[in-house]
Amino acid sequence: MQALRRAVTIAGVTVDLRTRRDEPHVAVDPESFFTDEFPDAIARHAELIRPGVDWIRPKPLTMSVAGEQWTLTYEPDAPHGIAGSGVSLARSGGGRTTIALDAAQLDDVVHDQQSMMGLWVGGTLGDTGDGKLGDALNWWLVLRAALDGAPIYTPGSVELTDADGRPLDLDRTFRVGVDDPAEMHEFLVRAGFLHIAGVFRADEMATVSDDMDRAVPQYSQGDGRSWWARTADGTDRLVRMQGFSRESDTVAGLLEDRRFLDLAELSGAGHRFARKRADNLVEALFKPIGVVAGISDIGWHKDCGIGRHSYNCCGMTVGISVTGAGPTSGQLHALAGSHRALVWSGSLQPHLDLPDVPLATEVGDVTIHLSCTMHMAQAPVEQERRVMYSGFSLPPLPARDGSADAGELRAAAVARDSALREQAPLTALARNVHS
Repeated sequence: MQALRRAVTIAGVTVDLRTRRDEPHVAVDPESFFTDEFPDAIARHAELIRPGVDWIRPKPLTMSVAGEQWTLTYEPDAPHGIAGSGVSLARSGGGRTTIALDAAQLDDVVHDQQSMMGLWVGGTLGDTGDGKLGDALNWWLVLRAALDGAPIYTPGSVELTDADGRPLDLDRTFRVGVDDPAEMHEFLVRAGFLHIAGVFRADEMATVSDDMDRAVPQYSQGDGRSWWARTADGTDRLVRMQGFSRESDTVAGLLEDRRFLDLAELSGAGHRFARKRADNLVEALFKPIGVVAGISDIGWHKDCGIGRHSYNCCGMTVGISVTGAGPTSGQLHALAGSHRALVWSGSLQPHLDLPDVPLATEVGDVTIHLSCTMHMAQAPVEQERRVMYSGFSLPPLPARDGSADAGELRAAAVARDSALREQAPLTALARNVHS
């Protein structure tokens, strides 16, 4: 693994996509935001918004905040819309979908503490009439493009090529000690994922699998550190065990092993082993067949999908294949290049042309995906899967003004984000998203 320990970088390319810092800010005033700030931001970034709205053609959305209503409408006929953006914003109702927010929720959305999907997951996104979540997600793209200066994805806008313009071999599997770490780095940065074969031994994974079985009685429904799902035969199954390194000496040792720790070097961005929660360094997952309720095999999403993309991305999520996985045994899928695109973050956006890449693994293989890469777990149908997930984070950015509150603000935001993720099995992620 020594080959991974040298820094590898590509000029002008990075996986550090952060644009915001945890620091004090003035709370958003809804009146000022919708009357002045949002229209001004749309006008400044009209050239980034127009191609996207011409492609997604969003239906009118009404945002109701503190009893007042503002409606966003797509205006396809130039010169309609704000500064030629194709977007109009009027103080009125009448959108196909109406979402109700309070002032604090609007502040969270504007400052990227929560996304529209995050509000939906938390069960706090008011939705009336014939409204559809897809309408809110489409206009979330416009809001983020306006506030963050990021272009909305359009077909063909992400090129999956190497530095010389050659197409990436998206089905490529890398091997430590065989393949150049610089090639792994370039692939990760450009595709958003990696498959590395044979990182851990089969006998090590057999011990981990036994430890998973032995640890089951240590978890219970409602304990705040496990997820459960129901299978077709009516059995409640444990599907996710947090803090698993405390239940397995073998896993605790693997987390201190250079074979694992040196993977952080592949980003070239200074990632380090620092999970959001010190009591959850690694999670062990069972993937049973025939889940009918609860969350086991999560559909397409970004790990930043419920919020805080601009504060945290991109983290590196490392999957360690305890049993391996294939088309009938719960393999992971990644949407190549999706970390480089402003797309829906919590559901697969219609008509995306980015390649869906299945990652079939053998025992002891590792997958890495960036937190902003769309991915999903395919439900097993013939053989159950076992896998562990851990990963690496970017070091926190200090507040620009040196505020001593930065650490406290970040800790509070991370705690709230974690709490929202933990309640997901009981709320909206168990439902289908309709666009």
